[in-house]
Amino acid sequence: MSSRLSKYVMWMVVAFAAFSRYGSAQDNVFTGTEKGVDRIRVAAADFKPFSADSAALKATFDSVLYADLAQAGIFDLVSKSLLPQLTPGAPSEMNVTQWSANPTNAAMVAFGSLGIKSGRLIVNGWLFDAKNTQYPQVLGKQYAEDANDNSAREIAHKFADEIILRLGGGIPGIAETKIVYVHGGSGSKEIWMMDYDGANPHPVTHLGTVSLSPRISPDNSRIAFSSLGREGFQIRVFSLLLNRMIAFPAAAGTNLSPAWSANGAQIAYSSSRSGDPEIWIADSNGSGPRRVTSFRGPDVSPVWNPKTGSQIAWISGRTGLPQLYTMDADGAGVTRMTDGGYATSPSWSPNGQFLTFAWDRKYGPGAPGGQDIYVMEIASKRWIQLTHDTGRCDFPSWSPDGRHIVYASNAGGRWEIWTMLADGTQRHKLSTNGANDMPNWSWK
Repeated sequence: MSSRLSKYVMWMVVAFAAFSRYGSAQDNVFTGTEKGVDRIRVAAADFKPFSADSAALKATFDSVLYADLAQAGIFDLVSKSLLPQLTPGAPSEMNVTQWSANPTNAAMVAFGSLGIKSGRLIVNGWLFDAKNTQYPQVLGKQYAEDANDNSAREIAHKFADEIILRLGGGIPGIAETKIVYVHGGSGSKEIWMMDYDGANPHPVTHLGTVSLSPRISPDNSRIAFSSLGREGFQIRVFSLLLNRMIAFPAAAGTNLSPAWSANGAQIAYSSSRSGDPEIWIADSNGSGPRRVTSFRGPDVSPVWNPKTGSQIAWISGRTGLPQLYTMDADGAGVTRMTDGGYATSPSWSPNGQFLTFAWDRKYGPGAPGGQDIYVMEIASKRWIQLTHDTGRCDFPSWSPDGRHIVYASNAGGRWEIWTMLADGTQRHKLSTNGANDMPNWSWK
């Protein structure tokens, strides 16, 4: 099997969508991270050490906290070159007037102290309103973990998420979330996991075969995916709590692209057990499978509406090239969303208002263009194109805060995992060793 899978398996695995009849991209598709929106200007001071042996952990903490706030998509983060020279380590040392004045001109200031005591990393963090000289404190937190680099990263993620929650309209941050993906070349493909920022990549499965389309359960306890075995491609489930595979019954035919329902009680997937690939739904343990589509042509790559839990978007080739459809979870209310081109890999936004997908709008022999990431507003069917001239892009997946999208791209000649804001800005490459594909963002 090739490094990108055969054309048939690609058709079966990806979730399709395309759109052309509505003309060029519209400007009034709002995903919550648009350019021109005023962002809170935040300064993140390097934390003040209170023990001499904490220099390395402090460097990790400072850099991770700054990166988390910079990537949040809602802040105008002050460059560290513009910060006052004196670093406060406690509220009594903070002069908010100094931080609100030019050139810093911060509206909010994150600061604190860090050190090692009895083998524990102790971090005291505060968030102050630099414009409020009378009652400036917005947040105060203390953390204590084993003194190691991972703990420094985790504490920085936790503090960043607290700040984002307070200043981001009550939406939890994503600094503590995970991304699962497929890693492997032309031979075996295993399921891997990494932190949201690309740190700590590590294998989850060691099956020595081809595993595809990993999806994390809403409670972050299990990963469903499709894996090639003696009985062909079957849905498999790995327990992150037990650190092992758990039972999911095999079925006839090819079974691919599982997707968890919003409450984690059901899994939708594509199965050819009845001859033609159709969308099926089973309980999370694989029991009670029932077919919800019945039409000639492949029906593949279902995704649930995480807001309602009662709708499914999927891809169907019933009219020729793959198109995006939505339906009720019982198969009723089928609505065709797209027309034209060749699209793949839908993912539903957490608020239920948008679908992101990969789309080759001018698909065909000799046609210009390529496969890029798009977002469609479901109610109006308006769309925006997020990537441009960055190689082939595929498998987008929303972050749980709805402000970011992770996807795969071969922009550098090798397939890697990238993230960007949901308006297409702030693109970052997360993986660097090649042969990384099919990312999925955890629900929380």
